[in-house]
Amino acid sequence: MNDLAIKVSAATKRFGKRTVLDQINLDVKLGETLVILGGSGSGKSTLLRMMIGSIPIDGGDIEVMGKTLSKLTTAELDEYRTSIGVLFQSGALYNSMSIADNIALPLREHTDLEEATIEILVKIKLELVGLREHATKLPSEISGGMKKRAGLARAMALDPKILFYDEPSAGLDPVTSAEIDELIIKLNKVLGVTSVVVTHEMDSAFRIADRMVLLDRGKFIVSGTADEMKNSQDPLVRQFVYGLTEGPLTERKRTGSYESDLLMENI
Repeated sequence: MNDLAIKVSAATKRFGKRTVLDQINLDVKLGETLVILGGSGSGKSTLLRMMIGSIPIDGGDIEVMGKTLSKLTTAELDEYRTSIGVLFQSGALYNSMSIADNIALPLREHTDLEEATIEILVKIKLELVGLREHATKLPSEISGGMKKRAGLARAMALDPKILFYDEPSAGLDPVTSAEIDELIIKLNKVLGVTSVVVTHEMDSAFRIADRMVLLDRGKFIVSGTADEMKNSQDPLVRQFVYGLTEGPLTERKRTGSYESDLLMENI
């Protein structure tokens, strides 16, 4: 257990009568990059939200750095959230603030550091993501890839031990996507953080993952390294990994259950 950053045990989540995560079990080792794969309706985004403590768990447990999230008080949960970093799909920057002020915000809200010290720390974070010369610009003045970098710099503001990424390649061209992937790899090596990445982009997953987990319709399907996933003989895994036009996923569409999958999009 000492080498684990996160332990998910029989995690279950329901919205009304619908079970969107069904007894998920997985571990995340300290210092590794775990990629959670799955299509729309697989439950991967819901699992991420449960890990960061933004939605409660309905069954089982999620333990992060020795803390069982379901047992934390509201104050303890707030403290926990300051110990992790999250990069949201859009970057979630405040449009009225400069890039530097966006990154400084967590430091101003959650520390007693002097402004001069905060300014130095902001420059360090911006340098890590290659944006130091863009510090005074507004989010509307930079590209989508730069917004992702700025969002990542803000996620690192409080020096978290774990970074969570929600579809970091979403909406980016292939070159920019590859640059974000290289940045994720660099940060893991330089800072020694543990990373959990939710994505459905296989090219990105193969670049960054130490291990991968595949979810489908709220159930755990398989876990393995990139080579293990590529060599899997499971028809569902092979179809997802290789983007095949024939297999269990397309058969599901033909039998009419695809409509219900669509209703679960972004769960």
